[in-house]
Amino acid sequence: MEGEVKQNKIKIVRPETLEFIILYNQLKGKAFNGNAQLAEALGFNSPSSITEIIKSRQNIDPEKLRFFKEKYKEYITGEKKQVFSEQKPVSKRSEGIPMYEISATASGVEVYNDINDSQPVGHMNFPGIEDCDFALPVWGHSMYPYLENGCWVALKIIHDKKILPGEVYYIEWGDYRMYKRLLAGDSPDEVIAHSDNTTEMIGNRLKYAPFIIKVADIKKLCLVKDIHKKHNH
Repeated sequence: MEGEVKQNKIKIVRPETLEFIILYNQLKGKAFNGNAQLAEALGFNSPSSITEIIKSRQNIDPEKLRFFKEKYKEYITGEKKQVFSEQKPVSKRSEGIPMYEISATASGVEVYNDINDSQPVGHMNFPGIEDCDFALPVWGHSMYPYLENGCWVALKIIHDKKILPGEVYYIEWGDYRMYKRLLAGDSPDEVIAHSDNTTEMIGNRLKYAPFIIKVADIKKLCLVKDIHKKHNH
């Protein structure tokens, strides 16, 4: 079922792990760009090790934390903060928004890879997406014809979770990542995740049936601002 979310948190989160999570959130985008870069810097075998730690699924080794704090000491003390804040908008204007080739799906299929584990595969740069944050592909058919399988969408992160009913969003909740048209629910604390594809059936039921999501359970909310459809040759 789409609404089932796995809970894999460890029983006791140690203080050094909490400290790492706080510093990670403060330094991400300043001292390092994503989990792949950070994992290499700290000597982890896989970026997923970082993901497991920041999601409180495993504790960080105290020696790793010490090395992390030493390596990024200048960023923690704020000595290089201004340099990155000045450079970031210049890079975004010149290169465009980063494009990540992750398995976000339009069909609601459960996926586990994290955008923080990925390096950009390119940049999208054309008028109208200057205020967007990143771009992702669409996999699946639940949002057809609005979103076609294989097209790319430019996304703007909605930090305050203010949802405009009827708009299409990329959402992350639990271990799920998907595109849905969000409609007003019966109460202010919930929304209805609606699929535009209402023609495909399994027996006498919709293949992509609507379902309810609690707003508080949404971990990332991004508005679909622009669509770059693939060309058929």
